[in-house]
Amino acid sequence: MAHGPAKGIGRWLYTTNHKDIGSMYLWFSFAMFFLGGVFALVIRAELFQPGLQIVEPNFFNQMTTMHGLVMVFGAVMPAFVGLANWMIPMMIGAPDMALPRMNNWSFWILPFAFAMMASTLFMEGGAPNFGWTFYAPLSTTYAPPSVTFFIFAVHIMGASSIMGAINIVATILNMRAPGMTLMKMPLFVWTWLITAYLLIAVMPVLAGVVTMMLMDIHFGTSFFDAAGGGDPVLFQHVFWFFGHPEVYIMILPAFGVVSAIIPTFARKPLFGYSSMVYATASIAFLSFIVWAHHMFTVGMPLFGELVFMYATMLIAVPTGVKVFNWVTTMFKGSMTFEAPMMFSIAFVILFTIGGFSGLMLSIAPADFQYHDTYFVVAHFHYVLVPGAIFSITAAVYYWLPKWSGKMYDETLAKTHFWLAFAGLNITFFPMHFSGLAGMPRRIPDYNPLWADWNMISSVGAFLFGAAQVLFLYIVIRTIVSGKQATDRVWEGSHGLEWTVPSPAPYHTFSTPPVIKDEDAHG
Repeated sequence: MAHGPAKGIGRWLYTTNHKDIGSMYLWFSFAMFFLGGVFALVIRAELFQPGLQIVEPNFFNQMTTMHGLVMVFGAVMPAFVGLANWMIPMMIGAPDMALPRMNNWSFWILPFAFAMMASTLFMEGGAPNFGWTFYAPLSTTYAPPSVTFFIFAVHIMGASSIMGAINIVATILNMRAPGMTLMKMPLFVWTWLITAYLLIAVMPVLAGVVTMMLMDIHFGTSFFDAAGGGDPVLFQHVFWFFGHPEVYIMILPAFGVVSAIIPTFARKPLFGYSSMVYATASIAFLSFIVWAHHMFTVGMPLFGELVFMYATMLIAVPTGVKVFNWVTTMFKGSMTFEAPMMFSIAFVILFTIGGFSGLMLSIAPADFQYHDTYFVVAHFHYVLVPGAIFSITAAVYYWLPKWSGKMYDETLAKTHFWLAFAGLNITFFPMHFSGLAGMPRRIPDYNPLWADWNMISSVGAFLFGAAQVLFLYIVIRTIVSGKQATDRVWEGSHGLEWTVPSPAPYHTFSTPPVIKDEDAHG
C-alpha cells in the first residue's frame, strides 16, 4: 500500500527514502560549500596585497587546511552522493536503494564528523594547520593537539563513504528493472558504479594512514619518524595511493552528469556510449598506478619517475575520448543553451584546460619547476571547480524541476552562470602566471613581484562567492514560488526519470517500469 512521508522532524531523522536522504546530502553539501568558501575568502582577503594584513600565519595555515578538507570531503563528495541517492533508483527503475537503513546511517554520521572537525577551530592550539594532504611529520610531530579529533573525523567520513558506496553497488547490481541490462544503463549510473568501487578500494587506505598517524602521536610507534627508523616519504606513498584515485572519485560522476545533459540539449543521442563506459573504467584503473606523480621531487629513482610519468600521460587518452565524444554529440545538434547546458559546455572547455596543465605537470623534469607553486593551485582548481562544482550546479538546474515540481528562473540562472564563469577564470587563470613566476603555495605573505596577479585573483574569488549566494537564492525561490514544471521538463530528455510526474512521487516505482529501447542509455 502506498503511503507518504512521516510528519515533522522525525521524517528527516528516521527516513529511509532515497529522495529524502538525497535532499539531505545536497543541503548538507551546500552548507559545507559555503563554509569552505568562507575559508577560501579569508585566504584571498589576506593575499589581496603583500604583507600580513588580516590574519596570523598560523591561522592562515588553518584556513588553507580546512578549506581543502571541507571542500573535498564535505562539499563535493556528499553532493555527488546526494545526486546518486536521488537519481540512481529513478534511472534504473528501482523502488529505493538496496540498503535503506544503512543509507540513513551513512548520511547522519557525516554532520557529526564535520561538527567535530569545525570545532577544532575553537580548541587550544587551533585547527589542523598542515595542509589538506596532512603530510607527516607536520601532522604528527609538529601538529596541534586537535589533530586527534581530525583523525577521528576522517574515520567517520570514510565509514560514511564506504557505506554509501556499498549501497550504490548493491542497488545497481540487484535492483535494476527487468530489461535494464548493464549496457542500457544511463552513463551517470555507470560512472557511479565505477566510482563506488574506487571508494571501496581507497577509503580503507586513508583510514590506514590516519591510524598510523594516531599510533605515531599517541602510542610511540615510528611509521613516519626517521629518528625511530620510519620514513616520512612512506606517508606520501600511502596518502597518494588514496589521494590520486580520490581526484577521480570527485570527477567520474561529473562525467556522468555532463553525459546526461549534453545529449538532452543537443537533441542527439550520446556519441560513442560504449567507448564512454570503457573510457571511464580505464581512467579508474589508471588512477591507481599514477600516485607517485605527486612525489617526483622526493628523490625517487629515475626509472620510477619515467614509469609514473608515462602512466600519467596515458590518462589523457581515455579522457580525450570523452571530450571528443561530448564535442561530437554537440556537432550538428539542434542545440539550445539553457543553464544546465551552459554549465556543461563550460565544464568541457575549462576541464580540458585543467587537463592540459595536468599534462604539463606530468612531465617529471618540468614538474621540478612547477612543484609547490601556484601553477599547481591553478591546475587543480581548473580541474575541480569546473569539473566538480560546475557539473553539480548543472545537475541541480537540470533535475531541480523533477525534484521540486517547480521551474527555476532561467534569466537568473544564466546570470549566475556568467558571474560564476567570470569569477572562476578571474580567480584561477592568473595563478598560472604567478606560479610560473615562482610564487610558492600556502604562504600568507609574498614578494611584491606577484602583487598584481594576487589582487586580480582575490577580486575574482569574491565575485565567484557572490555568484554562489545568487545560486542559493535561485534554488530557494524555485522551491518556494517557482512555476509548475512539466513531467518531461526538457524537450530532448530521455530516461526513466522523465516518465514519472514532477515532483517525483514519494515512492517512485511500486511496479517495475517497462524498459523500452528508447529509454536505453538515459
